[in-house]
Amino acid sequence: MTAAHSSSAADAADGAAGDVTVTDAGVPDWLRPVVRLARDVEPRQLSRFLPPADGGGRPSAVLVLFGESRQGPEILLMERASSLRSHPGQPSFPGGALDPGDGDPEGEGPLRAALREAEEETGLDPSGVQIFATLPALYIPVSGFVVTPVLAWWRRPTPVAPVDPAETARVFTVPVSELTDPANRATAAHPSGHTGPAFLVGSALVWGFTAGVLDRVLHYAGWERPWDRNKRVPLDWRA
Repeated sequence: MTAAHSSSAADAADGAAGDVTVTDAGVPDWLRPVVRLARDVEPRQLSRFLPPADGGGRPSAVLVLFGESRQGPEILLMERASSLRSHPGQPSFPGGALDPGDGDPEGEGPLRAALREAEEETGLDPSGVQIFATLPALYIPVSGFVVTPVLAWWRRPTPVAPVDPAETARVFTVPVSELTDPANRATAAHPSGHTGPAFLVGSALVWGFTAGVLDRVLHYAGWERPWDRNKRVPLDWRA
C-alpha cells in the first residue's frame, strides 16, 4: 500500500484477519497537514535509504500514532528493552516484522502488522485506532528491515504500558510541541561518523530511523521550527 491510498478503503482482504479500513474521514483539522504529506511525499524526500531494487529486505511496519491530550497533539513512542538483539534500548515507534498471517506486504500486511505489534508491545487497543495513511516503505540497512510507516489517529485512547518487559522497557507519549521545540533538537553523531536528526525527549535520545521519520513528518507537515543543526550529541546522551 502506498500513500496514494490515504483516503480510501484498504485493498480487499487477503487473509483471515479481515479488512483493515484506511480513511482520513473525521481526523482533527490539525492532522490535515500529515494527511497531505502522506498523499504527496516521494520516498527520496523521506530517506536516502530505500528498499533494495531486487526486493530484498524483511517486510516490517511501525505505527506512527497521533493522539491529543491537555498538552495538545502527541505521538506514542516506546523504549525497546536493552536485552533485544535489534536496536536495544532505543526509543522507537511500536512495530516489527510482518508475520505470515498479516497478509501481502504490498497490501494490508503492514497495516495489520503495525496494529498487532503495537498491541503486543504496548497493550494498545486497536479498536480505538483509525489508520488514515501510510508513508512509502523505507530501508534500515543495519538490520535489513523494509519498514512501512503506518499513520494513525488515536480517536479513542486507552491505557498503554509494557506488555513484556523483555521486549519493551517503557511506553510513553511525547507532545508534538516538545518535538518541535528547537531546544530539543540536535544532530546525533554515530561513532562510525554517520550523523542524523535527533530529539532530546526527557531523559531519552530519539535517533536513527524513528528520529528520521519524525524529522521528515514535522518538516513536510509545516510544523518544524528553525533549530541549530550544528548542535551535536553522542548516542549515549542522557539528560
